[in-house]
Amino acid sequence: MYLWTKIVSQPWRRTALLAIGGLILLQGLHAPVAAQTPDAEKPVPILSGSAGFFTNVAGGQNQLDTQFNPVLLLPLGERWLVEGRGEFEGKFQRPGGGGPYGGPVDKHLDYFQADYIANSHLTVTVGRFLTPFGIFNERLYPIWIRALQPDPLILPIATASGDGAMLRGGFALTSKVNFNYAAYGSVTSIAVSGVESERHAGGRMGVFLPGPRLEVGGSWQRTLQDVRANSFGFHLGWQPPGIPLNLRSEYARSITGSGYWIEGAYRLSQAPFWTRTMRRTEVVARAQQFFNGALPSPDLPAENAREADFGINYFLHDGLKGAASYGRQFSSAGNFNLWTVGIAYRFLIPLGHVGTP
Repeated sequence: MYLWTKIVSQPWRRTALLAIGGLILLQGLHAPVAAQTPDAEKPVPILSGSAGFFTNVAGGQNQLDTQFNPVLLLPLGERWLVEGRGEFEGKFQRPGGGGPYGGPVDKHLDYFQADYIANSHLTVTVGRFLTPFGIFNERLYPIWIRALQPDPLILPIATASGDGAMLRGGFALTSKVNFNYAAYGSVTSIAVSGVESERHAGGRMGVFLPGPRLEVGGSWQRTLQDVRANSFGFHLGWQPPGIPLNLRSEYARSITGSGYWIEGAYRLSQAPFWTRTMRRTEVVARAQQFFNGALPSPDLPAENAREADFGINYFLHDGLKGAASYGRQFSSAGNFNLWTVGIAYRFLIPLGHVGTP
């Protein structure tokens, strides 16, 4: 039996309450396995997701950011899974002349896809999907998973959602080397807010070494509309054995710009003092740089920029964490500080009876 798994406009007050009480960490469903018969396990739909409330201060401008991101997993038999994620984000600021906070609530359909598990090495996906370019967009984007809440500067490069089909999977090259891949094509170009997409084709390949717990890989994409151009990138992820450290990095280059980020997140579980508190505490640092391209994009910095960020996460309990960070950005347009303080919540609700039918 297959186990279904997935690794990765209102007033601001009402939206904030909805976010804090609401639902993106995509959790896996592990149905109990009965010993008597192989068909005792029955997958059920899952409603998961995350919510958060953050205060961001960039260059002295205060913003209240509320997020509500539901995720639905609907298994159909042993080989089919329908899944989707919505994103509701309110960004509220106080007018220059004073008064209550206000602003837009952005609504997006991040993905809505049907997955067919052909075998242990291949999954076929059709629908709207997250573009597998690099690792942040697919694996690290949810506010519960990410170690620092501000997005990397290069995140918009080649990560527009796709509407089409995708093949993905992995297999062991040797006993010490695993290979993973994804190939995709997006066939529609939609400019409607909330369901934007573009025509492109591309792929990603990676090699994972279980011994040192190291993954390296590369991505490529060809835009098939307007200015037809290539984008490429590289990624790295490393979790040193015996050390509670996550080290991640990406490089991306396209006609709109290029850059990199490198980030380390260290869990203080090995600290010899205040053990109960330290094991719930994670410290993070990120360095990044962006370079303008030949075709500027409104989603990327207007000038070449460098940024350093430092943060701390405290896991209050399973499903709830506090986050705070400080960063400083340097560019020819001016230098400024970035502060973020907030809370992120995630949950998972089975929408059916879990256990032996």
